[in-house]
Amino acid sequence: MKRFYKRAASSAADNGFAIHLDGRPIKTPARNPFNLPTRQLAEAIAAEWTAQGEEIDPATMPLTALAQGALDQVAHERDRIVGRIAAFSDSDMLYYRGDDSQQALADHQAEQWDPLLDWARQRYDVSFTLTRGIMHQSQSEQTITRLSEVVETQDDFTLAAMLSLVGLAGSLVAVLALVEGAYDADTLWPLVNLEELWQEQQWGVDDLAVETRAIKQAEFRAAVQFLDLSRT
Repeated sequence: MKRFYKRAASSAADNGFAIHLDGRPIKTPARNPFNLPTRQLAEAIAAEWTAQGEEIDPATMPLTALAQGALDQVAHERDRIVGRIAAFSDSDMLYYRGDDSQQALADHQAEQWDPLLDWARQRYDVSFTLTRGIMHQSQSEQTITRLSEVVETQDDFTLAAMLSLVGLAGSLVAVLALVEGAYDADTLWPLVNLEELWQEQQWGVDDLAVETRAIKQAEFRAAVQFLDLSRT
């Protein structure tokens, strides 16, 4: 799409903050008001629109896309979004460890991941069942219910960020630690890529895997930025 405006700006609105293009407020793709919870998020999104060239490239506007998700999807399909995020309570990557032929990997996972699970145990009063290998191991009903309740309490903008983050990280526990401020993004990123980084140490670097991981890391950082700015 060709750029159709000269100036993008943020401003206070009745229900938060809005984005204006040449003085006109924008709407979401579903034609909902583009109301944002904080001035900082509105300014950052306005900057994305300002930075566009002659062609508008949605791929360079991750904050805008996440806000649209919060306003169009989460706000109107909240139960479905909560369910998608909460499903990771029963399939978190942190539960799965190297099998009997991968003892060194399993030891490394225990060293790096167990403190994160210990934090969640203490924070939410839950227990986890760990397994060796990739066969699914169901968690207790108490754990699933408790973590699902934690997800349910989040606001729409936090849920939009979490939906992106759990997909990239494969771990609800890691994302909750980020949301709660117990871990920062720079600490978590290598933890949720631990097995891939381990394989690189053992067998060498795969350039395609490195490129793919860099793309995912950029998406991860954008979601973290969105999370932070929506609560500033």
